[in-house]
Amino acid sequence: MIKTIVKKVFGTKNDRFLKSLQPIVNQVNQLEPEMQQLSDEALREKIQNFRDRVTGLAEADKPFKPVLNEILPEVFAITREAGVRTLGMRHFDVQVVGGIVLHRGMITEMKTGEGKTLVATLPVVLNALSGRGVHVVTVNDYLATRDREWMDKIYHFLGFTTGTITNGLDDKERKEAYDADITYGTNNEFGFDYLRDNMKYYLEDCVQRGFNFAIVDEVDSILIDEARTPLIISGPSEESTEKYYDANRIIPSLVRGKEEDDPDADYEVDEKDRNVTLTEKGVEKAEKLLGVENLYDPSNIELLHCVEQALKAHALFERDVDYIVKDNEVLIVDEFTGRLMPGRRFSDGLHQALEAKENVKIQAENQTLATITFQNYFRMYDVLSGMTGTADTEALEFKKIYELDVSVIPTNKPMIRKDYADVVYRTEREKFNAIASDVRALHEKGQPVLLGTISIEKSEVLSKLLKKKKIKHVVLNAKFHEKEAEIVAQAGRKGAVTIATNMAGRGTDIVLGGNPEMLALPELSKEDLTAEEREAILKKYKDICSREKQEVLEAGGLFIVGSERHESRRIDNQLRGRSGRQGDPGASRFYLSLEDDLMRIFGSDRISGLMGKLGMEEGVPIEHKMISKSIERAQRQVESRNFDIRKNLMDYDTVMNQQRNTFYSLRRKILHGNAREHVFNLTEDILFWLEDQYITDPKHPDEWNAEEFAKKINEYFDYEITPEEVRAIKREKLEETLYKKVTEAYEEKVKLIGDDKMFRMHERFVALQFLDRHWKEHLRNMDHLKDSIGLRGYGQKDPIIEYKKESLSLFENTMALVEDNIIKVLYWIQPPSEEQVREEKRKAKAKQRRFRNAGGGDTPAVAQIKRDKPKVGRNDPCPCGSGKKYKKCCGKNER
Repeated sequence: MIKTIVKKVFGTKNDRFLKSLQPIVNQVNQLEPEMQQLSDEALREKIQNFRDRVTGLAEADKPFKPVLNEILPEVFAITREAGVRTLGMRHFDVQVVGGIVLHRGMITEMKTGEGKTLVATLPVVLNALSGRGVHVVTVNDYLATRDREWMDKIYHFLGFTTGTITNGLDDKERKEAYDADITYGTNNEFGFDYLRDNMKYYLEDCVQRGFNFAIVDEVDSILIDEARTPLIISGPSEESTEKYYDANRIIPSLVRGKEEDDPDADYEVDEKDRNVTLTEKGVEKAEKLLGVENLYDPSNIELLHCVEQALKAHALFERDVDYIVKDNEVLIVDEFTGRLMPGRRFSDGLHQALEAKENVKIQAENQTLATITFQNYFRMYDVLSGMTGTADTEALEFKKIYELDVSVIPTNKPMIRKDYADVVYRTEREKFNAIASDVRALHEKGQPVLLGTISIEKSEVLSKLLKKKKIKHVVLNAKFHEKEAEIVAQAGRKGAVTIATNMAGRGTDIVLGGNPEMLALPELSKEDLTAEEREAILKKYKDICSREKQEVLEAGGLFIVGSERHESRRIDNQLRGRSGRQGDPGASRFYLSLEDDLMRIFGSDRISGLMGKLGMEEGVPIEHKMISKSIERAQRQVESRNFDIRKNLMDYDTVMNQQRNTFYSLRRKILHGNAREHVFNLTEDILFWLEDQYITDPKHPDEWNAEEFAKKINEYFDYEITPEEVRAIKREKLEETLYKKVTEAYEEKVKLIGDDKMFRMHERFVALQFLDRHWKEHLRNMDHLKDSIGLRGYGQKDPIIEYKKESLSLFENTMALVEDNIIKVLYWIQPPSEEQVREEKRKAKAKQRRFRNAGGGDTPAVAQIKRDKPKVGRNDPCPCGSGKKYKKCCGKNER
């Protein structure tokens, strides 16, 4: 009650924030007449002056953000004028507000049709002035290419270069795109490039720059919906795939439980938690069918895993819902967008189980070589911002995970779309019949209809039903992805009926009356057309679309029909948001049934009882407050569960992220140049460690374990020293003396080669190869640890804390192994021939080619670590005041 009164008097927090931005918007508006008077060249000159000023600060590593804030009104005014001159599009005041919000590193929620693509140009131009690059992240290659080509007119006019990162580019093309002032691309491309860059053996092969400023379009889709699945680059393991065929062969013989504790069941399915378990009866039958005595014997543990994955593939994953089979390959369908995800594979053997189920060639099971979550990738940017039509419902998660605030921007024109109450039917058949009848009525009066489905399978069922009723329509789903732009462009024409999966809800604009440019395309593509003929063709279709728009407006605008509620409220809101853009009329309604997955798995049993009591006749819809509340409760329940999954993934990956940053920064340091400096640092560390282990009593050399110490010196450094020679050196001079002797011996070995440059290359190869080999093993060990750590919960221990402890121990052991191997190999190595170096170079290049097409992505340079205090050298006095050297005091445990 009190909160409501306060909101009415003072406005919401969002209202007060938007009000605080109004003076900046006024400044931009006041500058508009001045910009209109300037020539094109004068506008470019102004931008260049700003660019010189900001770039100078950035190159000197001085703060430049305050300057960007100072010049924001003028840069926005210039960009607005450039939009008018190049695209004929002027940024509205609400779009200027959106641009300010994005520049400040926040998420802007703007309704569909409010021009988010144009809004992005304002902060993009401003932040591109630093010369450090700006990334605009989209959900697919089509949107990345379209948005870049569309907005490039503004950027080019102002003197900026642009690039697009799409699947299929080679390293040279990627590097050119990243070196541009402004780079468009997909989240997968950016992420995979980051991982691939950290697998390169030559600095010149790395494609990315740093992480300066990023705008994520459809930010909720990328940072929330897709955040449940980490990016993984993997390589084939050596294990056989035959076991998947063996496991798949027995599944049809196993009986699925019809209800809980079914005595005839061989396995039971938990759809809510998406899990399948064998019963005791099922285990016995599986053992008999597979010809093994004990499926749980350690020697059969891999076979048991294959059986469990095969059960999941058959019981939980549906063809044309979760995946499709195309060109003899199983392709994942994104559950949130309905788009195909080529290059992505289900992990843990599930993808192989699906391939066996569909009887296509099973690709070898993969081993993880590099991985990162979207949460940790995007948090590397200095400034991260995003835009979407639906973010406010997930504001808490954006704040908790990414420290991003959400600001809801008002529409330029009032929203007048009518959102009708849901109607609920008892069966799916009744629901589909009702949809078909209502669509026919809307179609006959000329009102365009967008019929949204949550899967390819449902879209095809509805398509068959509409064909029977002779209703002309088009289908847009992952199977016809290539036709997306063409289909969506005409979905607003008079009487058009479009069946679409969630694809249509992302980045696509439905214009009432149709898109004249797309309609004219077949005629405009003819050769030898004069400029006058082209203009005449375009005018003809513009007139057609203009007439149809008036008829569609009179019919009530675009009508959205939802055939089922999605488990996320945001996805439903996105579908609704396709209608009512820019003040146009429109309407929406969702049709549900008790057989829908959401209602069946998460809905309350009381709903079925209520509907039975109401005794509704077949085909008659039911509307009741309790049912509507139950649907919302079910959606909130699923959203909460999905948030827990994402949070859990991030908690584990945050531990991994610290190790990944340490590893990648070391690898990048070696790649950047001086591997020998790293070798000599390791030499010093190992000598200190050996001294600490074997030279225990500084005052009594007779008590030293000089024999073992001398043996280890030879073992590590290929340097002969006797126990007597060890004892003859003073304790305080021992490490310093031996460091000088072994490094001088190493330098002598290099001189014998006669080609210092070639040997330095060899040092780099050795260091990188050992790093990569042990990192790969470390990732495998971490996967095993993550799989088993959950059992600690039964012992009243927090799995995350246990994971942190054990993963730290694993990482320390891994890095110690890397250091030992690098030292032992390099100090003992015989000078390589030029032919050996060429062969190593060829192998490294071949390895890079293997991973070039793994996924699609982006590899920014490793983030620079800034110290809070000056670096303390290992031989400097310890800052604690003990009087000892740092390495022998507080730095003692750094190795």
